[in-house]
Amino acid sequence: MPLTQVSDNMIDTGIASSKVTGALAAVDGSALTGLSAITKSASDPAIDTNPSGGLGTVWANQSSGEMFVCTDATTNENVWTNVGAGTGDVQPWGFPGTISGYNAGGALQGSPPSSVVIEKFSLTSDANATDVGDLTTQRGNCAGQSSTTHGYTAGGINGPPGVNVIDKFSFTVDGNATDVGDLTVTRYGVAGQSSTTHGYTSGGSDGALKNVIDKFTFAADADATDVGDLTTAKSNIAGITSTTHGYIGAGYTGSNTNVIEKFSFSVDGNSTDVGDMTTSRTTPAGQSSSTHGYLSGGHPNVNIIEKFTFAVDANATDVGDLTVARGYTTGVSSVTHGYTTAGDSSSYLNVIDKFTFAVDANATDVGDLTVNKYLPAGTQY
Repeated sequence: MPLTQVSDNMIDTGIASSKVTGALAAVDGSALTGLSAITKSASDPAIDTNPSGGLGTVWANQSSGEMFVCTDATTNENVWTNVGAGTGDVQPWGFPGTISGYNAGGALQGSPPSSVVIEKFSLTSDANATDVGDLTTQRGNCAGQSSTTHGYTAGGINGPPGVNVIDKFSFTVDGNATDVGDLTVTRYGVAGQSSTTHGYTSGGSDGALKNVIDKFTFAADADATDVGDLTTAKSNIAGITSTTHGYIGAGYTGSNTNVIEKFSFSVDGNSTDVGDMTTSRTTPAGQSSSTHGYLSGGHPNVNIIEKFTFAVDANATDVGDLTVARGYTTGVSSVTHGYTTAGDSSSYLNVIDKFTFAVDANATDVGDLTVNKYLPAGTQY
């Protein structure tokens, strides 16, 4: 049978796929469209791994066998969702705020003894705080936690022996909090820490000192579970958060302590002693940059701002001063600055101080809370 060469004009572009059988000749791959290559690497992608293919880019870690898909392509803030057999998405750290800082509750000078007020102040410009809602119960000496969408207030006291309530309130709409769960132990003088998925409440007292580390999920409203112990029972402590660990600084153990300890977010377990503060004291404020933890103020009343690195276990160093020496104060963290709010000097205070993370320096007074108070819960959005 004679062979006939097929020319371009003899090809029916509408031919049904069922009519095409047998082996196909080799084709030029550059003519194929709609295909997405898999990026192969010996490591996981990072938030600043900016894929040229944008959303849906697939990344394979040749060492671990894990695979990731880019589900949010934002320059230097990409989200890579783990679709392999392991766990752990790659996403920007959600703890520091970029919009607003919040103070919830707090002890008042006079009657009533504690506040229900939730107030917020700007993290983008220096200004006074405004009242934006109420907690479900009056309380001070409570812990604050932050998810990407809500602030949480856990524990506290309005009279012995304290409360075990976990409240949450929206960052996107001003309004009152709702009761969404309970701590495992009623207590006050607690510290709060936040991973990307869970809130933690550590230490405290109900008249007896506690060493409990509780955690609760942000994904659903639920009670906390006991997941570990501090190195010793203590109250009136500061909470600090890194990308991987929760930190506790200072506190009262029967006497004032200068211990800095940490516990892992990835595995439930006890905390370990990792360093010392420059002085022993209670109730400093805790702040967190992406690389360092900060402790500011504290009782007996000091104006010290000190910091320690997250990269290695080490002691803190004195890097600046608050505008007012005070204890019973509360910390809020933005991406670029630490804020120290409220407190008690010779009287209760409404001061909002801020200091930069970029260089070691003193704080400046940048605004006022709506009322003088001490030990509200600090959160940030």
